[in-house]
Amino acid sequence: MIRPATPADLDAITVVHAEARATYYRGHLPDEEFDGPAERARTRAAWATGLSRDEPGAAVLCAEHDGRPVGVAAYRRVDGVMTLTQLHVAPAHWRRGIGAALHEACVAAWRRDGVGTARLEVFEPNKRAQAFYAAHGWYPDPDTPRDGTHLILRLAVGRTAKPAPLPQE
Repeated sequence: MIRPATPADLDAITVVHAEARATYYRGHLPDEEFDGPAERARTRAAWATGLSRDEPGAAVLCAEHDGRPVGVAAYRRVDGVMTLTQLHVAPAHWRRGIGAALHEACVAAWRRDGVGTARLEVFEPNKRAQAFYAAHGWYPDPDTPRDGTHLILRLAVGRTAKPAPLPQE
């Protein structure tokens, strides 16, 4: 079940976030940068802010299984552009359609709100996420294809055109 997240979900969301990030950052960044005490505190504070944010067109959604959050997605406007800021599924729940359901809930909300395009950033070594996004119609941003270690992807909301391939190493 996909539902709006609440402040009561904060602990579960931070765990899902940490578990998912560890799968793609480990081996590419020092553990302290994605799983150290300072980063865990920063992550918790950021999610607390996101859950308390009251701005039009912004949301944090949870995917629930057996009564507990196992996935999370967040979006809001950044510099006037709808941005999928987070989409994570607990690794123990991968390959069950949870990420696809969260993604579709975001896209449905954007369509209702008349959003024309959306953007996201994905860690370049995270090929699993890149394949997920490409399968859902995201394509490399033609104007700004990267920002440091992240690729920038775009989605034409409401359009189902075949996506352009992501750059290969």
